[in-house]
Amino acid sequence: MPATAGPEIERLIQLLARLPGLGPRSARRAALHLIKKREQLMSPLTSALETALAKIVICRVCGNIDTQDPCTICTDPRRDPSVIVVVADVADLWALERAGAINARYHVLGGTLSPLDGIGPQDLTIDAVVTRAHEPAVREIILALNATVDGQTTAHYITDLLHNAKVSVTRLAHGVPVGGELDYLDEGTLSAAIRQRTPF
Repeated sequence: MPATAGPEIERLIQLLARLPGLGPRSARRAALHLIKKREQLMSPLTSALETALAKIVICRVCGNIDTQDPCTICTDPRRDPSVIVVVADVADLWALERAGAINARYHVLGGTLSPLDGIGPQDLTIDAVVTRAHEPAVREIILALNATVDGQTTAHYITDLLHNAKVSVTRLAHGVPVGGELDYLDEGTLSAAIRQRTPF
């Protein structure tokens, strides 16, 4: 596709296209919008990015991204210290927080085990989960990992490592989503829903 703007604008479009959920066409529209509204959007966005990037740290306790270490969640006294929710990525932590479903502490693994991609236990923070599970205050580890082969492999691996810890190891339920219609669900989801049925 021939360039329709100068190299600086094309570079902006290319960088925006690298963001998740933005393809080349969406990136072009986003760049055009930023340029048209540069006074209201571009300058504040640039300033916010510079400020955030200068202050962003990774929490040494849980692996969350924040502007303080330990992070806001780890230092919140209202959080239940007896429950640790293990997630693969910070995006998963943020999704659970948006849902407001639990008021616990977290642990970010930094991914899932994936032999095909060369990701082994040494590449994740699994040892830190095991260490935290042995803390006297911890009573439950919730494995909030994706229902993929890699996610479930990681969950089984962690469960095996926690066999001698005095904690309850649980996982998220799998099955029919709220508002879901059975006719539209895949066979794996339906099978999981049947196996994990609960009293009515």
